[in-house]
Amino acid sequence: MTINIQFVNLDYSDSLAEHTTERLNKMAEKYDWLISADVFFKEEGNEPEKDKICNIKLSMPGPQIFATSDEKNYEMAVKETISDLEVQLKKRKQTYKTY
Repeated sequence: MTINIQFVNLDYSDSLAEHTTERLNKMAEKYDWLISADVFFKEEGNEPEKDKICNIKLSMPGPQIFATSDEKNYEMAVKETISDLEVQLKKRKQTYKTY
C-alpha cells in the first residue's frame, strides 16, 4: 500500500509520520486489497481542546473510504481515525465475495 502523508500549514514530523505509517501498515496486512492511503494533518484554532485534525482517505477497488477526527493531540487523532476506518473496512469486507 502506498502512503502519502501531508502536513497542512504545519512542520513535518518524522515521529508522527512513522507512527501513522506503522498503524496503516498493520491495517494493510489485514486488508491486502488496499491500494493507497492519503493522510492529512492540520490544526484548527476554533476549539483549543480538540484542534488537532487527522484526515485519512483509503483507495481500494470500488468507492474510497474516508474518516476524520479531531483530538487534543495528533496521536489520539490518528488512533480514532484508524478505528473509524476499521469499522468501515469490516463492513466493506463483508460485501466482497471470493470466487
